[in-house]
Parts: sequence; C-alpha cells; structure tokens
Amino acid sequence: MLNRAILEEVGTERERQRTAEGFDLDHDDGHDIIELPLAAMAYCQSASVGLDDTTKLRGKPPSYWPWDADWWKPSSNRRDLVKAAALCLAAIERIDREIDRRG
Repeated sequence: MLNRAILEEVGTERERQRTAEGFDLDHDDGHDIIELPLAAMAYCQSASVGLDDTTKLRGKPPSYWPWDADWWKPSSNRRDLVKAAALCLAAIERIDREIDRRG
C-alpha cells in the first residue's frame, strides 16, 4: 500500500522547489534532459551513506552534479530522498511536456 503522507511530502517538496526556489516549469524546461535525473541521483547517493555518517557528501557535490556547487544542499538521508523524488517528478513532468509539444 502506498504511504499517502510520503507522497504528499514529495509533492510539497516539488511545490517548494517551484515557489521558494523559483524553479517553475519554464525553468525546468530550460535544463538539458539529463540534468534533473542527475541531480536526483546525487541526492540518492547522498542518502545512501550510513545514518550516523555526518560528513555525507557535504564538502562538495558528486562530480556529475549538473549545477553550481552552491545548489548542493544535502541534509538527512530521508530528506535527501524526498528531494530526489521531487526532482524525479520534475524530470517526468519535463518529459511529458516535451512529448506534448511534439504532438
């Protein structure tokens, strides 16, 4: 069974990315198709370290991080997975808009 609270949390993070960070649909569409999935992958990697590891990837983002290092903001394992899931949603939305534009 899907945990609706978690799905809602991911949706809330996606909305936060749009409103608080200013990453609206036009902004997302301006990214290369690989950038959003790479960012999601980086947050998944950050979440994959042990729960007691306080260093994580905080020093600098992974080499494949698609944006400026100032945008790399890892936190807790769980929070990083929520960010990753929201970035996956953004990537899926971007693909769907591209498909719609192509007709």
